[in-house]
Amino acid sequence: MLRMSRKIVLALEAVLDIAYNGRPHPVQSKDITERQGIPQRYLEQVLQQLVRKGILKGVRGPRGGYTLARERRRITLGDVLRVVNQMESDEDSTVSRAPLGEQIIAPIWDEMQQNILKHYDQITMEDLCREAEEKGIPRADKEKVDFTI
Repeated sequence: MLRMSRKIVLALEAVLDIAYNGRPHPVQSKDITERQGIPQRYLEQVLQQLVRKGILKGVRGPRGGYTLARERRRITLGDVLRVVNQMESDEDSTVSRAPLGEQIIAPIWDEMQQNILKHYDQITMEDLCREAEEKGIPRADKEKVDFTI
C-alpha cells in the first residue's frame, strides 16, 4: 500500500543525498546520517535493499560508501517508492482482507497507486538535484573548510 511513510521519506532523502553529494566519490552512510538525521540502523537496511534492486551500488573499502547505480536522470521517485513500498508490504503480508475489501476496495486503491506512481516516474533525481541547486542548498564537497587553530 502506497503512503508517504517515514521510511519512504527517509529513503528518498538518502537517495537524493547520494545523488546530490556523490560525485565523484561514494557517499558514506555516516555522512548521510549526519546531514539528514536518518537513524543509522534504519539507513543501512534501506540502502542495502536499494543496492539489491539496482538503484544504488555499494563500494567497499575505507573510502567506500554508496553511489547511484544509474545516472541521476535515470532514477525516478517511483523507483525508490516501489522498493520501500515492497519492504513495507512484506512486513504487512499477514493482513487478510474480507471479500468487500479484496474485491471492491483493493482494485480501486491499486489503480490510484498506479496513477500516483506514474506521476512520480516523471520526477528524476536529476530534477531534484537541479531544484536543490536552484534553492542554494550547499553540497557536501562545497562546504567551507575551517582552518582555525
